[in-house]
Amino acid sequence: MKFTDLISTDAVLPALSARNKKQVLQELCAVAARKTGLPDREILAVIQQRERLGSTGVGHGVALPHGKLKALDRLVGVFARLVRPGDCEALDDQPVDLVFLLLAPESAGADHLKALARVARMLRDAALAERLRLTDDAEALYALLVNLAPPSHAAA
Repeated sequence: MKFTDLISTDAVLPALSARNKKQVLQELCAVAARKTGLPDREILAVIQQRERLGSTGVGHGVALPHGKLKALDRLVGVFARLVRPGDCEALDDQPVDLVFLLLAPESAGADHLKALARVARMLRDAALAERLRLTDDAEALYALLVNLAPPSHAAA
């Protein structure tokens, strides 16, 4: 999987202004709905169901909400840089300002987990995270995400 197959420039939100976790998820799911043609309510329900199992706020200001949808035919990503860090119930109790929503087909199997691990590794990179935090242009954020993504042949 090439990272450019996962996310596109129009799925990058450079300055998402949301007051809480619910609004962040609603906005990301609305973008995902436009990208996939699936109803945003259906996507949001899957994401909220996953969040009930445990927060996807992984720490260091990063959250990785994710889920699987039966009607989806490919992996889809949406990235947001929040204007104001917010409480997303992260594992380290720190506010979140970088969010990557990952959707996968129910049949994705290990591909879903590999993509999730790849995104997590990338956003754990402190230097990249700082560059993402200092960039407020969608195209520049996209370039950072795809240019600094590990090569597709790297082990996931």
